Amino acid sequence: MILIGQYDSPFVRRVGIALSLYAIPFEHRPWSSFGNADELRAYNPLTRVPTLVLDDGTALTDSHIILDYLDSLVSDDQVLFPRTEPMRHRALRIATLATGLGDKAVSLFYEKRLHGQVSDLWVGRCRRQIAETLGVLEASRAESNGEFWFGGRIGHADIAVAAVLRFLNDVHSDLVTIADYPRLKAHAEKLEALPVFQAISQPFIPPA
Repeated sequence: MILIGQYDSPFVRRVGIALSLYAIPFEHRPWSSFGNADELRAYNPLTRVPTLVLDDGTALTDSHIILDYLDSLVSDDQVLFPRTEPMRHRALRIATLATGLGDKAVSLFYEKRLHGQVSDLWVGRCRRQIAETLGVLEASRAESNGEFWFGGRIGHADIAVAAVLRFLNDVHSDLVTIADYPRLKAHAEKLEALPVFQAISQPFIPPA
């Protein structure tokens, strides 16, 4: 398998961490959707990352879809999303809130970087969505008494939240005071200390 994308993307990073935790061998190509658009387009006409190229040449995109495929390759005792309800939809909800938060952080970055005239309305909307989603995630983490979000074993929801919080801090350090969310802060610090998080990591590189 080939994982395409840079690890400063929380979406690429969550896939790289999952591949590592699953001990699935892969080649990493740290291509940018801007700087390496031509190379990426050969695999994915959307020129989006992450893109996961399977051994048969099929290219998957969107981190949720990629992780769904990877989950199909492992046993029930390894899988990072629960396979049974109600835990499955609860974990999916947290992961989706986290990745949605990441989408808003990306949108806000590009609004400020690519547009000569920044829309105050759009910026205000993104900022509110980010703040309110952080509040929901903080409350959810406070309700969980386990070492991780849904018990004693790391899952995709844990990974998604930590990866997005790292991105948010790197890209919008002036926007969010993480100390205002002590449960999320503790969660992120614990995961970032894990060897797999340190190995699958990269400082943020603004697109050229």
